[in-house]
Amino acid sequence: METIINELKNAQNVRSNLSKLRQLVRDSKEKELSLEELDHNNWMLPFLKSEDAKTRKNAALLLGELECENAKTALWEAYQREQTLFVKSAYLNALSHLDVEELVPELKEELSSLMTGEVLPENQKHVNEQVRELRKILIQYEGITHHTFSARNQTCEVLLLCNREQKGAIIHTITDGRAKLHPLGILVETSQLSAVMQSRLYRELVFPIHAGGLLPADAKSAAQKLWNSDMYELLERLHKESGDFYFRIECKSPMTLEERSAFSKKLSSELERLSAGKMINSTSDYEIELRLIATKDGSFYPCMKLYTMKNKRFAYRKNAIAASIHPSTAALIAELARPYLKENAQIMDPFCGVGTMLIERDLCVPAREIYATDIFGEAIEKGRENARLAGEKINFIHRDFFDFKHEYPFDEIITNMPLRGKKTKEETDQFYADFFTKLPEILAKDAVIILYTNEIGFVKKQLRIHRNFCLLQEYCMQKKNEFYLMIIGTK
Repeated sequence: METIINELKNAQNVRSNLSKLRQLVRDSKEKELSLEELDHNNWMLPFLKSEDAKTRKNAALLLGELECENAKTALWEAYQREQTLFVKSAYLNALSHLDVEELVPELKEELSSLMTGEVLPENQKHVNEQVRELRKILIQYEGITHHTFSARNQTCEVLLLCNREQKGAIIHTITDGRAKLHPLGILVETSQLSAVMQSRLYRELVFPIHAGGLLPADAKSAAQKLWNSDMYELLERLHKESGDFYFRIECKSPMTLEERSAFSKKLSSELERLSAGKMINSTSDYEIELRLIATKDGSFYPCMKLYTMKNKRFAYRKNAIAASIHPSTAALIAELARPYLKENAQIMDPFCGVGTMLIERDLCVPAREIYATDIFGEAIEKGRENARLAGEKINFIHRDFFDFKHEYPFDEIITNMPLRGKKTKEETDQFYADFFTKLPEILAKDAVIILYTNEIGFVKKQLRIHRNFCLLQEYCMQKKNEFYLMIIGTK
């Protein structure tokens, strides 16, 4: 460190030494030493006037990383006189690490100038970089414009993203509006959006964007179609406040991560430019998610997820573990099984996890007493908290189901069967054999077993062996991963 600083003071190997110094100061101790050295004099500042563009860039970035407050005036002046476009964003990046509140009016004026000025196509990338850095600084001091969602007395079209295999069953539960099947879920036109939102059977609610067809795979053309669509008009109509909308792009596509990132970055920059700053890209603080869902031919279906909407359907779900079932899937299982559920039944989940299946089942048809067992202690503790938040009384027991005993029998078993994981086929086969052997010990006459499983073959094998059980109903829940809901009766 000392050698590098001494060489820099003597203007030796400036470009390479600046790069080396930037690498070294990432160690917090080295950063403190460097900052102390820099605070005693201004020997770094002349590098901002170097004839070498990369030297100017590295010097600016280093001053920012070291949080050198005494450099902010020099950095702002260097930005204003800089003629090499690829360097300009470095000064702004450096200023984002400093206290530049007094520069906010000038930064806002610079942003406005960049957004409204004519830009040659070959310069657009570098201008976009400046815009992003300016926005980052301004958000620090002014925050984003927050909006209040309001669809009262308005007719809206929404798309409910849900289980694709059971769309037909879900659509019959939508009574507040006109609903029809859609390739991605269920399309609903309604003037009672708040009622539709309360359905527990969909995974996400998004607003379709009408862009005169699908978006092309070319980012610039896609941005043009988005801006010419009803997107912005819809955002204004559904919110009380006017003002800029901060968004991020979520690209659902088989493209590589690098390809998706490049596409999203280019599209968002072009959308910012076309909207003259009415649509602002922000990856951390945003209210709108522009969801682009790829089709088989590589084009995109556009829709929006609004984080300004407050939906507390699953507010109880504070805790989860890796194997947890999604609440909407648990709710759908309960709904499909509804004809077989008894009110005031005594029920249990032998592999309960955090209790989601039991909570959704009881919300569907109230039970009398609920028991839950699991060998994973952390899941039991998390389940207790989830149940408390849901207002549900569930008896969580940290115990292996196969060692569990109870004084009186249960009317119903409902569970998300454990995934095979590292178990062999033979071990999984034995697990299901043990499970079905255990059931008669704890089940009442005419009990019902509701299983969510991706081992349908093992279940059917046990049904052939154990003639005291019969398959009442079978639903395919995920064709690709072979998950099924199986409703089994006792003889």
